[in-house]
Amino acid sequence: MNIKTSILSVLCGMALAPAWGQNLPDDAVHPDWQSEIPRVVYPDRDLVQLYEKTWELAAGRVRKGPEGMVASPYLDENCYEDQIWIWDGCFMVLFSKYAPKAYPGKETLMNYYVPIHDHVRTPLLIHLRDNPPLFSWVEYENYLFSGDRAQVDKVLYDRQYLQKHFVYFDTIPQGNVNTDVSPYYNPIHRGVVHDDEGRIIGYTWHGGASGMDNTPRGRDAGGWNRVMWVDAISQQALSALKIAELFRATGNKSQAREWQQKYEDIKRTVNERYWDEQDGFYYDVSVSDGRPCRIMTPASFWAMLAGIPSQEQADRMVQYLRREDCLGGERPWVTLSKTDKDYNNATGDYWRGGIWLPTAYMGTKALEKYGYYDLADELAERVVRLQLRTYHAVEPHTIWECYSPSADLPSTEHGRRARPDFCGWSALGPISLFIENIMGFRRADALTGTVTWSLKARNGTHGLRHFHFGDITTDIIYDADKGCIETLSDKPYRLNVNGKVIRVKSGSHSYPLPAKYLR
Repeated sequence: MNIKTSILSVLCGMALAPAWGQNLPDDAVHPDWQSEIPRVVYPDRDLVQLYEKTWELAAGRVRKGPEGMVASPYLDENCYEDQIWIWDGCFMVLFSKYAPKAYPGKETLMNYYVPIHDHVRTPLLIHLRDNPPLFSWVEYENYLFSGDRAQVDKVLYDRQYLQKHFVYFDTIPQGNVNTDVSPYYNPIHRGVVHDDEGRIIGYTWHGGASGMDNTPRGRDAGGWNRVMWVDAISQQALSALKIAELFRATGNKSQAREWQQKYEDIKRTVNERYWDEQDGFYYDVSVSDGRPCRIMTPASFWAMLAGIPSQEQADRMVQYLRREDCLGGERPWVTLSKTDKDYNNATGDYWRGGIWLPTAYMGTKALEKYGYYDLADELAERVVRLQLRTYHAVEPHTIWECYSPSADLPSTEHGRRARPDFCGWSALGPISLFIENIMGFRRADALTGTVTWSLKARNGTHGLRHFHFGDITTDIIYDADKGCIETLSDKPYRLNVNGKVIRVKSGSHSYPLPAKYLR
């Protein structure tokens, strides 16, 4: 059977998601998502169907928005109709990049930039303007994947939104409510802590503002505003690092050096003040005495994503993900260690053990940064299969806001079941983790024209069709019967398969894959 026949047989065996459009808001857009998404070839039909269903649900969250929006249509997280969240919007970019013509991820970010930094009044409320400062990270990831220089010119050079937001997070006054820009804004909860020489050494925060609404962090120090949050300062480090990398990627060496130095300064502060040598983990620290508050959550892996720990420190952190009684197990990436007295085993009670896709995705990428690819893939697949089992076990059959750490169920918030149809950032599992970790398409780099594929032969015949990155559209299929890679591409590019570099040509081609490159 040739590869074209093989692909068709697999695809014809897939049941595409049923027609969407039920229970959508009045201002929903109906994008042609079926023709835009990458088509997956994979032997597990359940995972393929979940992938399709997730794109369908996400299509239902493409909205026009009220008149006066900066960017319309935009992606809505499916929480409150009149509000948008910064970190929801940022995480949605990381799956929508795979089908940007149908899912306006990067465009959605303009609905935050313009009201906050250009002081333009808009009709949607930005809920919690001191949400995690992730813009630079997702803009960098989107640029790497898409090669969209116009977007970088806009946010880095012309309007300087990324630099402005870095400064904003450092300087916006605590308690600030800006009624000139929007009918209502929540007050700023984030506070800034300086050392005796006036240097920023940390930030106090708030459950909702940090995104971890009912987390017990700060409990042993007297409350949320009594600790400096390790994720806040690590996210600022990540912001500086990604601004530096964007400048470097666009040829601005002097600005790259300046922002790299900002990053190095924050990195040094995090290692000096937040690392706990006793446990081998980064913790929040008390404002009053600088002691660690040993409440273990995945928030500490923001430090790893930002490249702050040494390899030895990272090795020590990872041990807690290998342990069933801490952050790992069959249902990993719980949002509070199972050893903590406030851990809720029954449902996870939102951020007291519930499994959330944003922290699971972030942690997965943090592991990859330090070379823990096998562990990253293993834990990612467990999370996606939890989503799959829950999809089948619970009615309505859908994708949930967060998941129970002990059963194939949604988590709860204040005793009620978490939100359904959350695509939204929960799409990161069946889309991004499926493509990047289960199938192993680790990275597509439009700047160098390279796809890196950790191909797993045990998956059988599998791959992607109609895969867009940069200005390239390609099919990439591993044919298990032939032991070769089959490609169809409109432009040449490089394909790195388990260390073997294939120079893919335009047109349809077959490339034998020697056994030593199979895993």
